[in-house]
Amino acid sequence: MVLINWLVAFGKYLQMLGRVFRRPDRMRMFLRKFYAEVFQLGIDSISIVLVISLFIGAVICIQFKMNIQSSWMPAWVPGYASREIMLLEFSSSIMCLILSGKVGSNIASELGTMRVTQQIDALDIMGVNSANYLILPKVAALVTIMPVLVTLSVAAGILGAYTIVYIGHIGTVRDLTIGMQYSFNQWFFWMGVIKAMFFGFLITTIASYYGYNVKGGSVEVGKASTNAVVTSSILILVTDTFLTQLLS
Repeated sequence: MVLINWLVAFGKYLQMLGRVFRRPDRMRMFLRKFYAEVFQLGIDSISIVLVISLFIGAVICIQFKMNIQSSWMPAWVPGYASREIMLLEFSSSIMCLILSGKVGSNIASELGTMRVTQQIDALDIMGVNSANYLILPKVAALVTIMPVLVTLSVAAGILGAYTIVYIGHIGTVRDLTIGMQYSFNQWFFWMGVIKAMFFGFLITTIASYYGYNVKGGSVEVGKASTNAVVTSSILILVTDTFLTQLLS
């Protein structure tokens, strides 16, 4: 029974995507909403991305320097580990899990409220493709801004590592710099960007699906918001496994 429900939901999800990815009726209106969504979903998320990444970068450096000590371990390893963890996983996968809670719940609650107040029904009655009009700008905006968020996250994590080394005196800036530069592979950065763009697509489309198909009242809007965050988080983790294997 659960499998059937999942298949039905997946079919409705694909039907919604079929309505979403069509040429907008009015390109000027689409661009206006696109720019608004870039600020609402992307620019407004920069602060939380910077703060979390800054402290995570510092914590990773502390953990490797203070708790993983060995006479065989070079002094530059904490810098190398901080860089690789930020590039490969945190700034793409873990950060998107955090954004799924902020952005996903925002999208689901916004569309759910529009559904229960019959605003979406009004658009459909007027002959407007409501899925395309409401959802496509959100998808395009978050996928577009994701490379910027990943770049800022990596930079903030590295800055956090340097800050804790300088303030906490747990090593030298020279050793940290050597580790940051050691055996750098530029593809790791682009791999994180590609994964983050996939995750941005999942966050927006899944949250939009739950919000767009809300039935009932305000209680169901809350449930849809919760389901959107849970489902997108699970799919991000599953997709991350396959994308890492594919891109490595």
